[in-house]
Amino acid sequence: MRPNKRLGQHFLRDANITRKIVDSVRAGANDQVVEIGPGLGALTADLLARFDNLIAIEVDDRAVSHLQSTYPSLDVRHQDVLAIDWSELCGERDALYVVGNLPYNITTPILFSLLDAEAPVTEIVVMMQLEVARRLVAVPRTKDYGILSVATQLAGKPQILFRVSRNVFDPKPAVESAVVRINMFGRDEAIEGRAARSVIRAAFNQRRKTLRNSLAKLLTGGHPLPEKWSGKRAEELVPSEFVELAQFVKRVEGT
Repeated sequence: MRPNKRLGQHFLRDANITRKIVDSVRAGANDQVVEIGPGLGALTADLLARFDNLIAIEVDDRAVSHLQSTYPSLDVRHQDVLAIDWSELCGERDALYVVGNLPYNITTPILFSLLDAEAPVTEIVVMMQLEVARRLVAVPRTKDYGILSVATQLAGKPQILFRVSRNVFDPKPAVESAVVRINMFGRDEAIEGRAARSVIRAAFNQRRKTLRNSLAKLLTGGHPLPEKWSGKRAEELVPSEFVELAQFVKRVEGT
């Protein structure tokens, strides 16, 4: 089975790396675990050996056939991960653990779908491009700090676990990779983070401008920003300040 470039497939070929990824998943044996994009099943055998409730999400029909014939007991869903209803996968369980080697061309949309899921996503352990991983954990006043940093850090605690060389993939990607764990916060924090999303995007879409100017279109009633924010730029605020800022906008605009 040749990797499909259109699907962003890079098959992991190093058993030590696969074991390290699976060892990083802190689900219990009976918890619901979902693997994104298993491909030829580099992680799948180890995951099946450890977790009784494993669902594999795979869009490539060739990989689906391979997985079904190799692992007859595996619950394989032939679906686009961006169309997944995470709540449906979780069922009646109160925790959902997500693991996988993400397609690099849709990493950010996948992350946002998990951040915005109504399902009780507890932990995410995924491989991604190192550049994106650095954005997840970035701190204020750095070039990597942006929309994805704030949105992720409002929903959970991201951590880069280890880097992965491009030499362990077939085909070899043009970038270095990293495995990231995100410990998700509770439902209330997730709701607050989603409510602040429009303010976060408006602020960072014009990150060189002060918040007084970048948020002008949201403040249609002419209400001035409090002095503690008005002269700052988006990159100067910690994530929790965006929640406060969104609450202020909602209060004065009545939206």
